[in-house]
Amino acid sequence: MSSATHSLALLLRLACRDLWHDRKVSFCIGASLVAVIAPLLLLFGLKYGVVNQLQEDLLQDPRNLEIKMLSSGNYTTEWIEQLQQQAEVGFAIGQTRSLNTQADLIVDNRRFVENAEIIPTAAKDPLLNTELSQLTDQQTILSAAAAQRLNIQVGDTLRLRASRKLDNVNERGELQLQVVAILDATRFSRPAAFVSQPRLISLEQFRDGVLIPDYGLTTGSALSTQATTFSKVRLYAAHIDAVKPIINQLEQQHIETSSRLAEIENVKAINKVLGLIFAVIALTALIGCIASLIGAFLANIDRKRKDLAVLRLLGFTKFSVAFYVVIQALLITLLAYVVGLGLYSLGSELFNSVLVSSENTNNFACKITFTHGVLALLLAVLVAVAVSSIGALRAIRIQPAESLREL
Repeated sequence: MSSATHSLALLLRLACRDLWHDRKVSFCIGASLVAVIAPLLLLFGLKYGVVNQLQEDLLQDPRNLEIKMLSSGNYTTEWIEQLQQQAEVGFAIGQTRSLNTQADLIVDNRRFVENAEIIPTAAKDPLLNTELSQLTDQQTILSAAAAQRLNIQVGDTLRLRASRKLDNVNERGELQLQVVAILDATRFSRPAAFVSQPRLISLEQFRDGVLIPDYGLTTGSALSTQATTFSKVRLYAAHIDAVKPIINQLEQQHIETSSRLAEIENVKAINKVLGLIFAVIALTALIGCIASLIGAFLANIDRKRKDLAVLRLLGFTKFSVAFYVVIQALLITLLAYVVGLGLYSLGSELFNSVLVSSENTNNFACKITFTHGVLALLLAVLVAVAVSSIGALRAIRIQPAESLREL
């Protein structure tokens, strides 16, 4: 074993034995640390648990990311593609005129839904949240309400019926669609069928009197070569913080929108307020703890001046004596942190049991992550080193001769 390693091991043994010898004083210093660490962990756990749960609730409901256009316009494919390429936009797809986004869904004479919503979808649709949203023109995804009325299962087929008046003649066109998925009722409550965008465009063209063979009719005019424009856009932000920038951008283009921005801002405000409260309390507790520790360490060093002088007389350097003081502070801090973490665990279990039993807060929890625990430990160690360094500066001024004055 090298000389440095031997000296370090010796200092560690002496520090441990000295702490045990003065266990009453060590207990008082450690208790002051526990009195700060445990409440701060509980306070931060509550703050993080409440805000994190609110944010998760926002993210789990895709409607919080949705930005609805209130008025109709003429949006080209190029304009929508430019919108899709923006980092803030998570999903965007063009919609036809409102009158052309409804059709009848039929299984037989007793199972049908009149004027169901026909909604375009594509890959990575946040509302559907399924890889099956990349539909072909012969596939559909039904809402739970539509599937219940039709009494239909995944894999079954249905008929989509659309009506139009052409040359004063009422016509009905039908085509078959296969159900590939059924959307959960919590995501969309109204009767609806999600289809590919080309299928929705063909529905509008059929209503406009164009010959679309898929609908089983041979009447209608030829398809125009004019570029397709859309009345609205189904638009979702990529994340919560992107909702406001998208709204601001659309408003600059004089496009009126509707969203749940108010709810999002409320969560952000709660996070900000709780963060400020926690910061003020933590800072106040930290200042009090530092002041208390400085006084305790300085008083302890003054009380042990003779013992530290003996160490110097035995050949320990000033650096070794200073490191001896720091080691004791670190040992007390680590032990206090472990005890504080244990008290936090007990307190968080109590909080969680009370919160879960409450009808209004059954989703909230007091919790911290592993990263939070490590950061709290590093902060405690940093405070201990900083405070003990003040005591170490006084310790290195102790001269070896002081151990001989009382002989």
